[in-house]
Amino acid sequence: MSSSAPYPAGLRLEGRRVVVVGGGHVAQRRIPPLIDAGAVVVVVSPEVTPAIEGMGSELTLTMRGFTASDLDDAWYVIAATDDSVVNAEVSRAAEERRIFCVRSDDATQASAWTPAVGRHGSVTVAVLGDREPRQSAALRDDIITALRDGQLTASGALDRTPGVVIVGGGPGDPEMVTVAARHALASADVVVADRLAPRALLDQLGPDVELIDVAKLPRGRSARQEFINEVIVERALAGKRVIRFKGGDNFVFGRGFEEIEACRAAGVPTTVIPGLSSSISVPGIAQIPVTHRGVAHEFTVISGHLPPGHPDSLLNWSALAGLRGTLVMLMAVENAPAIASVLLAEGRGAGTPVAVVVDGTMPAERTVLSTLGELATDLVAHDVRPPAIIVVGEVVRVAHPERYRAVG
Repeated sequence: MSSSAPYPAGLRLEGRRVVVVGGGHVAQRRIPPLIDAGAVVVVVSPEVTPAIEGMGSELTLTMRGFTASDLDDAWYVIAATDDSVVNAEVSRAAEERRIFCVRSDDATQASAWTPAVGRHGSVTVAVLGDREPRQSAALRDDIITALRDGQLTASGALDRTPGVVIVGGGPGDPEMVTVAARHALASADVVVADRLAPRALLDQLGPDVELIDVAKLPRGRSARQEFINEVIVERALAGKRVIRFKGGDNFVFGRGFEEIEACRAAGVPTTVIPGLSSSISVPGIAQIPVTHRGVAHEFTVISGHLPPGHPDSLLNWSALAGLRGTLVMLMAVENAPAIASVLLAEGRGAGTPVAVVVDGTMPAERTVLSTLGELATDLVAHDVRPPAIIVVGEVVRVAHPERYRAVG
């Protein structure tokens, strides 16, 4: 094959037959993008990986060796076996039929190369690094990151339709927001942010983006929910694209659906981009499982912003105390001593392990290990302040056996 530079082109494969010869891990990586492109994928191989077998409803599996006639009516071919002789045979058959063919083993003998592909909004980035896949992938990642972070701009790549997008920002670390959340922030005319949304990302907003602070401080200054509803609706009706940027997930004690209801009542279109819930991601970062085989088969997430016995509380503390699984408590630092007392009174053991993860995912993250019987004292001794996630149950013992003696 000639060493001249390749001619790049974007293939539109929807409804067109594409043959993948080989059923190993290389083929496993190549097949999903073909399916996403709408291709009619045919896999020819005596054996396939379990993952390819699991795609059986989305492609045709031909469980045998390759024959040249497999390429009849094909538009594109990938030779991805671990046998160079078979790959060469596929390449020759494709050449005879004037079908472009990619070879996984020897790009110099192929009529087509697979680029490193990334997507940002409506833009597709494809990089060919002269048969250097790592170089191609690294450059692709640099470009996508620059687009995502706003260092490069791509006209039309972002949805800028007026309306409200309710975005979950995850537990706090800006690296733990989703790609979709970054896209939304880059598309904003107005960002309405609370104090738990990743602050570092707000500094990356363009100078023309209006930033509205709706912080809710524990037992302190707080933006009324009614004001938040009013401002997002008002800006959206003025033709702005409003990003309501919240910490954690929108619908886990985030009042996100109240904002959707306000938008619906005003006829404002809304979309939702979920975020990682602190209830799962913070214990995960701290290497505390919320379930564990043979230890906990369920976990319950509760809000501790109201103490037991409060007339507005909707929690059945007796039922919660009777559960054998894990309790994960959000917004519970102030009321944790009262909660521990009622759990003890309702039958939970004083030695039940408790982990308090403070400032989860942030630079100041720390974990305080305690028990239900000692929790009130340890919160004071370790100067625990919000935000913190409190995990109650035997999973804490699993994560920290050095701290707790074995049961029995």
